[in-house]
Amino acid sequence: MSQYLDQLFGLSNQVAVVIGGTGVLGGALATGLAQAGALAVCCGRGADKGAERVAAIEKLGGRAAFEAVDVMQRASIEELLARVVKRFGRVDMLINGAGVNSASPYFEATDAEWDRVITSNLSAVHWGCQIFGRYMADHGGGSILNIASVTAHLPLSRVFAYSASKAAVVNLTQNVARELAPLGVRVNALCPGFFPAEQNRKILDATRTDNIMRQTPMARFGEPHELVGATLLMLSRQAGSFITGAAYYVDGGFTAMRF
Repeated sequence: MSQYLDQLFGLSNQVAVVIGGTGVLGGALATGLAQAGALAVCCGRGADKGAERVAAIEKLGGRAAFEAVDVMQRASIEELLARVVKRFGRVDMLINGAGVNSASPYFEATDAEWDRVITSNLSAVHWGCQIFGRYMADHGGGSILNIASVTAHLPLSRVFAYSASKAAVVNLTQNVARELAPLGVRVNALCPGFFPAEQNRKILDATRTDNIMRQTPMARFGEPHELVGATLLMLSRQAGSFITGAAYYVDGGFTAMRF
């Protein structure tokens, strides 16, 4: 049984680039990929957080490395690909997992806040898909996973820019999947429900938390490790071989609720 599961989901000898891998959710995904056998390249702006994540993965017996990237700059993502290929010889999969939010009410939001969210959450995903997707298409294929959100389809107060960016990520994922499928590159989206992390702690006050729990059949927040299973499915060459253009929800039933 374990050999069969390893054939389906194992990632031995593969190089996985996780943009946002120094954060809470991205770090959990990087850890899961490493435990499945991949070399997880955790990417972000903070070298200290990167070193902590690498050490935690290695303590579990996995392989990991840190590479700096600024997702607000296309050139930085281009440089990231070049460094990873030079250092490790290949890239098999990419997770576009960096993201920010602005909690300002709609009429108080500034253009600067809007631009920051859209650039980080959408433009950076486009750049990652285009830059890494081209490399994968030229080197035998690969898999890309973009991190979206349940808010892509369900508008919530105080996250309008975030929701708009994530809705666009789902649409972009579907479009890029169509473009790259003939070239051997699969592209999917993961849509987490409510997982407390840096970008949403400011808006998770008591009232909002109570409202979320009433809308979530499982009546709790998600734990970061609970995103790993769906991630392995979509990135795996075997288990996910016919999955592209999909948006998978891991939300405790949140999107199943309608009043």
